[in-house]
Amino acid sequence: MDLRKLKTLIDLVSESNVSELEITEAEGKVRIVKGGGAVVQQLVAAPVVSAAPVAAVPAAAAAPAAAAPAAATGHVVKSPMVGTFYRASSPGAKAFVEVGSQIKEGETICIIEAMKILNEIEADKSGTVTQILGENGQAVEYGQPLFVIE
Repeated sequence: MDLRKLKTLIDLVSESNVSELEITEAEGKVRIVKGGGAVVQQLVAAPVVSAAPVAAVPAAAAAPAAAAPAAATGHVVKSPMVGTFYRASSPGAKAFVEVGSQIKEGETICIIEAMKILNEIEADKSGTVTQILGENGQAVEYGQPLFVIE
């Protein structure tokens, strides 16, 4: 897929109400996800390319997303990388942690897939999981809050 076609697709997604677009061609698969005013593009069978923020987000639209982690009391575990968030080791497996789970520092609490590599994310504090802020199978950004531990 050539660069002009990718730019056109990114522009179409950023200017529309579509939040996610996936296209499969002979050269590979392209997945474009819009979230928080930025468009993130992933290529499979080709290098991963990320697009810069395309449009400014109005303060009113950004406030609800920022308010959720700010309202949380306790220690917030944030994503150490960009990737896809998974609560379990496989689709049919039991989740690593649930709300109310007692966890110890160093215990695996989720997986983030980045560039087809599964990265186990460990708790950086012992305590009780009070909130799970990440959605299973959804893209996460660097520094995005995933769990709250008290």
